[in-house]
Amino acid sequence: MNLSVFWVDRTRPRPAMGHHFHRLRRRPRNAATARAVVAEVVGTFILVLTIASAVIGASLAKPIAGAPYGSLTVAVAGGLALVVAVAVLGPVSGAHLNPAVTLALAVNRRFSWKSVPVYLASQLGGAIAAALAAWALFGDRARVVVHLGASFPAVGTGAWQAFVAETAGTFILVLAIIWAVIDRGAPPAFATVTIGAALATAILSSGPISGAGLNPARAIGPMIVAGKFTDWWVYVTAPLLGATLAATLYDKAFRAGAGPEPAREQ
Repeated sequence: MNLSVFWVDRTRPRPAMGHHFHRLRRRPRNAATARAVVAEVVGTFILVLTIASAVIGASLAKPIAGAPYGSLTVAVAGGLALVVAVAVLGPVSGAHLNPAVTLALAVNRRFSWKSVPVYLASQLGGAIAAALAAWALFGDRARVVVHLGASFPAVGTGAWQAFVAETAGTFILVLAIIWAVIDRGAPPAFATVTIGAALATAILSSGPISGAGLNPARAIGPMIVAGKFTDWWVYVTAPLLGATLAATLYDKAFRAGAGPEPAREQ
């Protein structure tokens, strides 16, 4: 989810889209990596804590005022949290905040493989920290009853149904990210809103089936802290597959300049 194209001087030639770490490397390498790590940890923490808190609040019927949260709140919370994190942290790390996004960009040569391990570790660390924070905020019932907002297949839903839902939901999210940000370089306000809306859409479509993990870090972090790993493989492999399919399809079919050639005059 690299937004570095937003913060460059538009009067200068833009670097190739494959070089997502270009701006960071203008600074000393170690300093750039440290900043990116902190940004990914903080951004993932914000995203996961917000979604987990919405899930816990709805499940335990803890209102702010009036009626308690409903399912729609989870989608709204996730979308808004992603908008905030991307807008604030995009210039620093690209605001991937999701191992599926990082790996899909690397597979399609849009992100350096050398940076992948530190991004994945940062995202998982941020998710675990968010789950610990949710436990501290909501108490033991949140861990025992709601499993700190971890995603699991709905009652009566099989693991493979959840796998399809997670794949499709992540596909929607990553396709929107690539279109709005990485390839098109849309204006910052439009791009951040598009990404948040895409996450909300993906949560609404997949949530009733799989609980809308859509992000291995967001799913596994709460599972680790809660100590419950039901169908964990679904929430690791399906988002990776959906993200890779989205990035590959976009490159092959929708990438700017990849359309059919205009018909020649006879």
